[in-house]
Amino acid sequence: MSTAAHDPKVACSAREVIDEIAGGALRRRPVAVRFWDGSVLPATGELADPPTLVLRSKRALAYLLRAPGEIGLGRAWVAGELDLEGDLERVMRWRESLRTTSLSLADRARVLLAGWRVAGLEALRRPPDLQTEAQPHGRVHSLSRDQAVVRHHYDVSNAFYRLLLGPSMVYSCAYFDSPEDTLEVAQEHKLDLICRKLALRPGDRLLDIGCGWGGLIVHAAAEYGADALGVTLSEQQAEGAQERIRDAGVEDHCEVRVADYRELDDEQFDAIASVGMYEHVGRNQLGIYVRAIKRMLRAGGTFLNHGITRLSTAPTSRRTFIQRFVFPDGELHPLSDLLTEMHDAGLEVRDVESLREHYALTLRHWVQNLTDARDAAIREAGSEIERIWRLYMTGSASAFAAGEISVFQTVAVHRGEQHRLPYNRIRLFESSRPV
Repeated sequence: MSTAAHDPKVACSAREVIDEIAGGALRRRPVAVRFWDGSVLPATGELADPPTLVLRSKRALAYLLRAPGEIGLGRAWVAGELDLEGDLERVMRWRESLRTTSLSLADRARVLLAGWRVAGLEALRRPPDLQTEAQPHGRVHSLSRDQAVVRHHYDVSNAFYRLLLGPSMVYSCAYFDSPEDTLEVAQEHKLDLICRKLALRPGDRLLDIGCGWGGLIVHAAAEYGADALGVTLSEQQAEGAQERIRDAGVEDHCEVRVADYRELDDEQFDAIASVGMYEHVGRNQLGIYVRAIKRMLRAGGTFLNHGITRLSTAPTSRRTFIQRFVFPDGELHPLSDLLTEMHDAGLEVRDVESLREHYALTLRHWVQNLTDARDAAIREAGSEIERIWRLYMTGSASAFAAGEISVFQTVAVHRGEQHRLPYNRIRLFESSRPV
């Protein structure tokens, strides 16, 4: 019989440790915790009807002891050993205080000993590895590694993404006239907003870097008469985009390639859009990215970058759930980094707009889509993928709502060149579509 069999209820033993470590920072808890033996550590915050974290087995503890903090919690969640009863977004609001909570070596030793006492050797055994945890190889941001990490995220299943994103199949922040707009209407607004900010004209050659499933290039061809090229590193996205192009009847005006933007240096475009892609670029590659765009942009042309930024200049950790399970090698930069690189490359920034609140709304729509289609999503992509996407999208919605991160559309032109943008930007939105 294990030592754990002689212990009192697990919650009692856990309380003795949790209330004392990290200088008592965990005494104030907005969530209850229920352990595998049914015992409950109550919440100590002021929330009515607090959510309950559920440790379904001793293996959940093993994940946490092996990697205390966000990685261990994430692994336990993805494995289904850690679950939640209640509002997940409410719990995610607590995560910022946890990030500033650190354990000393003495704290870690005490936690390890307590884990052995309540769970025996099972708490110390290495839990199973998870197939969905990224293990990228090669030089960071090399062409081959970038392709591998992009496919880790996007080559899940087109059918899964259709359940998640809805009929629009647009995987970036929508643009709402009001919170009552449907997601599909808001995504249509966003595609139109981009085309108008680019001042697209019939016959313009448009490049969409990271074109996803082709939503923007199809919209630009059908509604603005553009000849559009979309590039993506995902084979599955390219297949979905080709199908969308055929369905829309714009085969003569749209092309999709599986290619990296760094492989297009000798081509020229009247307009370039990069939507939800530059987060994959990396800070040390940001100058290369901007200079490549400038080389491809014809004189008088317009560039729009739509990307997520962090609102703090403090360095960020790479040991995060999102790095391991969602966007390996992804980086969020302060907006000032992008603006500086644009300036140094000879681009003039003409317009910057924050869409922060729009992304919180968009993510909540996606989470609801996933909730509504959970069983189908699990059948299509597996329970680990469904749990990863549910956690990361809920956490992201909370981060956008709290102002921890944001998303900006930045419009730029060649510095010193005549451009097509009107003196009064309102004119971009007053005119009807040219097609």
